[in-house]
Amino acid sequence: MQATPSLPPGALHGVRVLDLSRVLAGPWCTQTLADLGADVIKVERPGSGDDTRAWGPPYLKDREGKDSSEAAYYLGANRNKRSITIDIAHPEGQALIRELAGSVDVVVENFKVGDLARYGLDAASLRALYPRLVFCSITGFGQTGPYKDRAGYDYAVQGLGGLMSVTGERDELPGGGPQKVGVAVADLFTGLYATVAILAALRHRDATGEGQIIDMALLDTQLAMLANLGSNYLCTGQAPGRMGNAHQNIVPYQVFEAADGHLILAVGNDSQFAKFAEIAGRPDWAADARFAKNADRVRNRELLVPEIAALIKTRPRNSWLAALEAAKVPCGAINNLAEAFADPQAQAREMTVAMAHPLSEQLRLVASPMRLSATPVSYRRPPPLLGQHSQDILAEAGLDGARIAALRSAGVLG
Repeated sequence: MQATPSLPPGALHGVRVLDLSRVLAGPWCTQTLADLGADVIKVERPGSGDDTRAWGPPYLKDREGKDSSEAAYYLGANRNKRSITIDIAHPEGQALIRELAGSVDVVVENFKVGDLARYGLDAASLRALYPRLVFCSITGFGQTGPYKDRAGYDYAVQGLGGLMSVTGERDELPGGGPQKVGVAVADLFTGLYATVAILAALRHRDATGEGQIIDMALLDTQLAMLANLGSNYLCTGQAPGRMGNAHQNIVPYQVFEAADGHLILAVGNDSQFAKFAEIAGRPDWAADARFAKNADRVRNRELLVPEIAALIKTRPRNSWLAALEAAKVPCGAINNLAEAFADPQAQAREMTVAMAHPLSEQLRLVASPMRLSATPVSYRRPPPLLGQHSQDILAEAGLDGARIAALRSAGVLG
């Protein structure tokens, strides 16, 4: 997919966002808003910018094939934004943020609790000036509670919030023990929940004229996203453990080794199990009282799964996949990222986007998964260079050339 600046305005066209966040949870939220058409102004530290600009390698290759200054990590969460550099520790920088806040609908920040209050840029201070403002704070542990002053990192929250207790191989098996998820899911989920909350707050603001404060915490999100496992614990009082590639509540629903590789078998109901049993040459399993119903299969997991595992090893992976797919029994290959992006379905869904970039002709990004028929996502701007849009943003805010030059001389703009 190519970047499409000529598409009609997005659903959030006209919404302006002042983005004081960095790293992943906040930028993921604001990139989602930007993809939907919002004008996102990314405020960065002069000189260094968002921490993730330096989180490499890998870096984007420039036109000579050398590493540029733009880390792939940063590029993945900051398209469709404009960058301005402002020193928030400088009094004139604080005044400038206050001015910009008066021209936006939403402020997103992920400073430690209390940090922005020192500068008069916290939610209470800005909303006293601009009651229509929607102010979203994203922290590790929220604005209240005994941990509110702690720094919050995805990895630590995956551990503290229980996710690592249910991720990884069973303790009694080789390789057992706690395991983090391969991507920063607490950050990503918090960014998405923050997006939903902001959209709800904007709807309320449009109906009543009043903005509001949104308090998002990584730990809260981590607990919420435990979903059925959290519910399992609350219903039974028993904390579920790690199950490796198996499912806590469904059998068979895990990875199996075929004669020449691995596959996923994801039998979701009893009729699918009967179809699988027929394909496997064991129709008796579907009639066996120990295995006929999912609840029985879960209770007798240790009897059934070894038999399935031994049988699947006797045939090649593609043989199984072809037969299972023909019978509409959920299954799948296990791809690396090269294979995943090359998959015909991913290609048909245009899950990568190519964008022109000031430093490179090779910028490819993961596309947005949102498909809207009337107000489609657009790819208007590549992830910005540090401070790339400072002059334009300040001119739009009504600052003349002399004042902008003075701010630069004072070090406020870097």
